[in-house]
Amino acid sequence: MSAPPAGYQLVRGAGNALAVVRNSEADAVSSVLEAQTLHAWAAHQPARRALHGRGVAWAVALPGGTNVVVRHSRHGGALAGLTGDRFLAPTRAPHELSVSLWLQSSGVHTPTMIAYATYPAGPLLRRSDVVTAEVPGARDLGSVCMEGGAELDAALDSTGILLDSLARAGAHHPDLNVKNVLLADGGAAFTAWVLDVDRVRRVNRRRAARGNLRRLVHSMERWRQRKGAPITNEHLARLSALVEET
Repeated sequence: MSAPPAGYQLVRGAGNALAVVRNSEADAVSSVLEAQTLHAWAAHQPARRALHGRGVAWAVALPGGTNVVVRHSRHGGALAGLTGDRFLAPTRAPHELSVSLWLQSSGVHTPTMIAYATYPAGPLLRRSDVVTAEVPGARDLGSVCMEGGAELDAALDSTGILLDSLARAGAHHPDLNVKNVLLADGGAAFTAWVLDVDRVRRVNRRRAARGNLRRLVHSMERWRQRKGAPITNEHLARLSALVEET
């Protein structure tokens, strides 16, 4: 495992678990890993809240009080049935931390990555959990799309700002969908955050803008078709226009 980035440290746990943790939460994560995986621990906390996506993530408070979301990493797409939650070591988690730090330094709203932990899963393979700071009071874009109305208009405005920041950073998110855009209500307007950045890669600004927009519009169209979300062609055109202005 490569050296942790500045502000993070390596923590070892039972069963050859390895974690890279932000310094301020190192003791809390270490205490959990002495007995079990982070995701298993979170699943048994009395005050946990389930967040459904690719598998179940848990919103919990770490020992010491930091509110976090604990996600178990899984493959999607064609590999899901074959490899499930097993990745070639060291897994995607170190790359996700690197990308998260890069995006934040570039002005993109993405939740702070508190820690990741990896666990043996056979020769050359490991499983991983990722811990990110919880964005309080936030909803994903999919849930706002189901409501429609003025809230959806405001959400699209904020999402356009997020897409612009991703384009300026040259960050292409190949899995950008309505569940990976989080909207925090700030009263007069939303603030949009991007999630699940482990597959984000650097490209030029135009390619990032077009690719992210195309992927998100496709996701919104599927949400309309499959869920009956009140998303109109005008909504999609509004989002496209916001990106084209960047």
